[in-house]
Amino acid sequence: MVKSWYRKTPSRFKFAAKFPKVITHDKKLANIRNELDYFLTSIRELGDKLFCLVIQLPPSTKISEGLELLDRTLPSLDPAFRYAVEVRDDSWFQDLAYDFFAKNNICMVWTQLQGIQTPPVVTTDFVYLRLIGNTSIDNYGNIRDNRITDLQYWTNKIKQIRMYEEASNMVKHVIVSANNSYTGFGPDTVNSFRKMIGLQKLQWEDNSGIQKKISEYENLKQKKLHDFLQD
Repeated sequence: MVKSWYRKTPSRFKFAAKFPKVITHDKKLANIRNELDYFLTSIRELGDKLFCLVIQLPPSTKISEGLELLDRTLPSLDPAFRYAVEVRDDSWFQDLAYDFFAKNNICMVWTQLQGIQTPPVVTTDFVYLRLIGNTSIDNYGNIRDNRITDLQYWTNKIKQIRMYEEASNMVKHVIVSANNSYTGFGPDTVNSFRKMIGLQKLQWEDNSGIQKKISEYENLKQKKLHDFLQD
């Protein structure tokens, strides 16, 4: 499957691959040697297309438990990869967490989720922003909320990185991903963000090369990565 991802994506495509749920949620980073070895061995097939690996912690994991689990897991991680950690509890939003991530060269993911928003603190040489929104809503395919104010907030934070010399010298890459649940249609969120940041709009097409309207995409939640191309 991973080899197929490599073959079916453009040469410059980059992946941010999340650790499997069995590692992060079911086992909560405890007794994971077999699962971790299998995952790392498999994901290496992405080669130079793999940008980073994401450890998404469960919403129930607070900073006291989470830092202990991460500290115990770090020696088992392959230093050849970049790592990012996504937290879902606001107990993490303090210097104790920021210092831990910076010390271990781990990106603290900037997340906007229903009910929680990560402070835009830079902890390593890349920034990873995940625009998730309200995942309880599943009527994807139509724009429910353009979230212009929220998108402007995040684009301003990224622009500020360029303005401040210390941050500008540190941050070499910025990754932004958008779920369908954020505004109702991920590709539209991408283009709104790109416009605000000063990039050209992308034309999303299916593999037949025919431009489609939002209403023509059926069952968007089940679309696979290679079903979409962009020029």
